[in-house]
Amino acid sequence: MALSRSARPAALTVAAASFCLIAASPGPTPGSEGIGDPYFPQLGNGGFDARHYALDIAYDPATDRLDGRTTLTARATQNLSSFDLDLQRLAVTRIEVDGRRAGFTRTGDEMVVTPRGPIRKGHTFRVEVTYGGVPEPLSGPIVFGSDYGWMKTADGVFVACEPNAASTWFPSSDHPSDKATYDIRIKAPKGLTGVSNGRLVDTYDTKGGQTVHHWRETEPMATYLATASIGKFDVRTGRTPAGTPIYVAIDPVLAGGTVDVYAVTAEATDYWSQVFGPYPFEETGAVVDDMPQAGFSLETQTKPSYSAVRSETTIVHELAHQWFGDSVSVDRWKDIWLNEGFATYAQWLWSEHKGIRSAHDSFVAGYDSRPADSAFWQIVVGDPQRDTMFASAVYQRGAMTLQVLRERIGDKAFFELLPAWTKLHRHGNARTSDFIALAERISGQRLDGLFDTWLFTKGKPSL
Repeated sequence: MALSRSARPAALTVAAASFCLIAASPGPTPGSEGIGDPYFPQLGNGGFDARHYALDIAYDPATDRLDGRTTLTARATQNLSSFDLDLQRLAVTRIEVDGRRAGFTRTGDEMVVTPRGPIRKGHTFRVEVTYGGVPEPLSGPIVFGSDYGWMKTADGVFVACEPNAASTWFPSSDHPSDKATYDIRIKAPKGLTGVSNGRLVDTYDTKGGQTVHHWRETEPMATYLATASIGKFDVRTGRTPAGTPIYVAIDPVLAGGTVDVYAVTAEATDYWSQVFGPYPFEETGAVVDDMPQAGFSLETQTKPSYSAVRSETTIVHELAHQWFGDSVSVDRWKDIWLNEGFATYAQWLWSEHKGIRSAHDSFVAGYDSRPADSAFWQIVVGDPQRDTMFASAVYQRGAMTLQVLRERIGDKAFFELLPAWTKLHRHGNARTSDFIALAERISGQRLDGLFDTWLFTKGKPSL
């Protein structure tokens, strides 16, 4: 087919304009090595948006060796000549981008991947990384002085990675602002159970005497919330009274505990669904492992991970995180009070719900127990700094802020605000400024003074 003579000048004009647009588009450049979070400048990666992780891992408790293949599906947000991934200490043997061998270099915890050709902006591409080694937990002052990440147990491993330890066991864009969906396949010796996020979609044995558990999380998840705990577990499944599927795995060593983890998980999931809005995930549950060296529990998505430290109030705290932290995640780590202050306030609401003590009385007890010269009041909750991001003030003064807000705007507006917040940012990210704006809109009040006093000013506020 040929163009008519009259159409040819117009076609040439369009072609020239198209050439100008192409020529004006920026050439490919490297993605940034981090997303710019001041607490962890190199975590997360620029130039692409993570969409899905397929994690295939094999773990041998006898040697503590992990062998893995991570396939990341991502969308380029710029024309890329190369891009970074976060991976700590494990050895990489091969990387492919869209099925073609790619080059890579490593400096510290950063890995720069250079594909054979540039990746254009808007293109969805796949990165496959083959790696292995012995994962090491992280330590330091951040998480109450405890080790965290990939932690060996007597019969397997306990995996709890907040804030920066996901990249100790799989290559990733390791920042909560870059959420993705997951398929996680855990291969371990027969007789052990691998428990992860979402729902169990398949279990099968291999010819080599191992068992594979395939888990799928269909809702976006921050990397630090991914888990792959392995060990001997007694598993109970069912549904909560309101119908949410539940999966609870408990180390047999802890079977005689004083808390009915299954019952409390079911009850709290349903109650928080009434207070905070619909449960945001397909399944609820718990992983309870004999890991006394970990002095904490973590809100791993859909199945909080509990070490030997656990109680009813810990369970309701971690389940509240499914709304505040997991579904609505922080955009920057300085806003961590949006996770911990809300989950701590949920503990106060639970006591109120159970008729034990009102949230107001919990507030007064916490306020009165700390003198004005206590170091507690010197933490700036709205920006607590990296090494003190989990200081008790972030939890307790964060919860106090919510009680002060509740008493300022009244119960009607306050209990309208909570589900409005989880609905507005469901499966996304948010900042403190977003919460303040929503609170002001729902209450019809100017609240910047309240939040400035309770979140951003050192010292004990006067009542």
